[in-house]
Amino acid sequence: MMAKRKMSLNELSQRVGLTTVNLSILKTGKAKGVRFDTLESICKVLECQPGDILEYKADI
Repeated sequence: MMAKRKMSLNELSQRVGLTTVNLSILKTGKAKGVRFDTLESICKVLECQPGDILEYKADI
């Protein structure tokens, strides 16, 4: 979604108010969870729905 909006991680970080490290953890799927207000902020900035940026993966 960031590529579609031509937005860098640094720009998203500034606009959402999170560190690039925290956004990187979310982007790479290493986060254990995400707060709804964080998800809402990201979706507002990227003009998308949560389903556009989230993916479910079953634990193996």
